Amino acid sequence: MRIATNKFVSVEYDLNVGEEGDVELMEQATEERPLEFIFGTGSMLPSFEAKLKGLSAGEGFEFSLTPEEAYGEYDEANVVELPKNIFERDGRFDDEMVVEGHTVPMMDSDGNRMLGSVLAVGDETVTMDFNHPLSGETLHFTGKVLAVREATADDVMRLTKSCGCSCDDCGDEEDCSCGCDCCK
Repeated sequence: MRIATNKFVSVEYDLNVGEEGDVELMEQATEERPLEFIFGTGSMLPSFEAKLKGLSAGEGFEFSLTPEEAYGEYDEANVVELPKNIFERDGRFDDEMVVEGHTVPMMDSDGNRMLGSVLAVGDETVTMDFNHPLSGETLHFTGKVLAVREATADDVMRLTKSCGCSCDDCGDEEDCSCGCDCCK
């Protein structure tokens, strides 16, 4: 069976970022902890899926995605200073969650969920970066397709989340901090 729309796909891979001569291992999906998804459901980057389309279990792959094909260029306009009082809980600034280097779940004025990285905490403001952590990076994937099969109802329930978040983004399923209930 080949990778195609609505098929369950399991892959192992190494993801390196950077340019030739200066690459860094960013992420690994192993045979024991593979990346699993349903192809064509919008859960993966379209360019990532395009590179895997048509492959079968056991086939290897190696490809790169430019920033334009992946998460876009880094945009300074996505770095903003926000009033410190919006990070208060019960009238107190949340100094456990809002710490330089932490990723904080937030919501924009339209109700869209997003993650922001805390760059700095000042006396009156918090500087947040809403760029994707891999924006501006060239992504280099090397891996192997472990399985391709028909997706089951259980796969659909397990691999798609109605709230659009992934507990990989916010912590683990036992201690989800993304602000939704779908991870529990």
